[in-house]
Amino acid sequence: MDDTEELLSIGAFARRVGLAPSALRFYDDCGVLRPARVDAVTGYRHYAAGQAARAVRLRRLRAAGLPLVDVAVVLDGPRDAARDVLRAHLERTRRTADEARAVVEGFLREAAGAVERRGAWARARVGGAELASAIRQVAPAVAAGAAREEFPVLGCVLLELIDGELRLVATDRYRLAVRVLRPTVFEGGMRRVLIAAETARSLAEWAVRQVFVDVECEGEREREAEMAGVRLRSGADCREVPAGVGGGGRSGDGAAERFPDYGLVLEGLEAGRHRVIVDRVGLRDAVAGRAGVVSLAVAVEDGDVHGGGDEDGDRDVGGREGGRVLEVAGGGRETVRLRAVRTGPGLRIAFDPAVLVPALEAGVGPDVLLEIASADQPVVVRSADQGSFTMLVMPVRECAADERFDARRADGCDDGMAEAAARGLNTDG
Repeated sequence: MDDTEELLSIGAFARRVGLAPSALRFYDDCGVLRPARVDAVTGYRHYAAGQAARAVRLRRLRAAGLPLVDVAVVLDGPRDAARDVLRAHLERTRRTADEARAVVEGFLREAAGAVERRGAWARARVGGAELASAIRQVAPAVAAGAAREEFPVLGCVLLELIDGELRLVATDRYRLAVRVLRPTVFEGGMRRVLIAAETARSLAEWAVRQVFVDVECEGEREREAEMAGVRLRSGADCREVPAGVGGGGRSGDGAAERFPDYGLVLEGLEAGRHRVIVDRVGLRDAVAGRAGVVSLAVAVEDGDVHGGGDEDGDRDVGGREGGRVLEVAGGGRETVRLRAVRTGPGLRIAFDPAVLVPALEAGVGPDVLLEIASADQPVVVRSADQGSFTMLVMPVRECAADERFDARRADGCDDGMAEAAARGLNTDG
């Protein structure tokens, strides 16, 4: 960079190129758009005016739905490779255009009125499709089976109206899903309501057909949030939520207050030392269908796996950033290798496919970002396209043999996961 070149703050550069500051930070983490200078004291990022053209190209490619790994090829790869990537993406978009057009046209035909409620009822207005999507994203993290029988509150979705936001939360102690919606109308104080998973899914099926939905929660005093009831309105159409932990609404025994304190979990997360960006659907398909613990490891194209402990960074010869792949192995299936972007030291980490696959399916956009602090701490699963959705997934220890997978909880193979889950997602209040 020329020392005389103009430097812009992240906010000024974001306005110039049409990207949000959060997106610029994400692209810095991914290595596709590094700032020209980072203040060593404050950590503030500064960008050169000459980087604007690259940033605009990046924004346009992402707006076209191009996965981040393919964006890197278009921006920095050989011309022939860039052409192949663009042609393949064009074919994918053509295949989905008709379906997308039908969905949009259907929403444009929707019409509804609004009935405003006041008094003891707090109210938040959100888009119907947005609410339905949020419920469907968090619902896979709801507990089932023995965990739900032991802790009935974990069989519910927590709905919160707080700080001008509508939040939906679900956890089974091995996953934690949080989706934040920003209502166009917000009235009243804080409310907390538990909604049974089956009821929440039914509400999503109704909400997706509405242009907007008013979420109304009863309860005069904020400190008695567990007493709140809830109903959903769209014009004259109203959906009352059944009472009790079995259905939702009023929980006079304080059930909402016994729901795990997800805020403490999120605040206690360590900064991710490893960041891996990979095609979301590709990773889902590579993990799905495996009969046991699946391991993820970063490797280079000659097959050498980067294990943990490379504290000095990459061991790729010649710094071949584009040569990295994510190897998915174990569970009785062949190894699958996916192109990936990775920052931080080398790593290997293992997951229960039954936990990881729903987390990947709940995401949006073509890419998934895994933020990993260590092999025994919750892993943040997110995308650049939706910062309002956070999914935490607990990793597991790799067992000596896949036959032990079904007996992990009996033989102690996942003790580390259980202990970490108990620390972060305690249901004892």
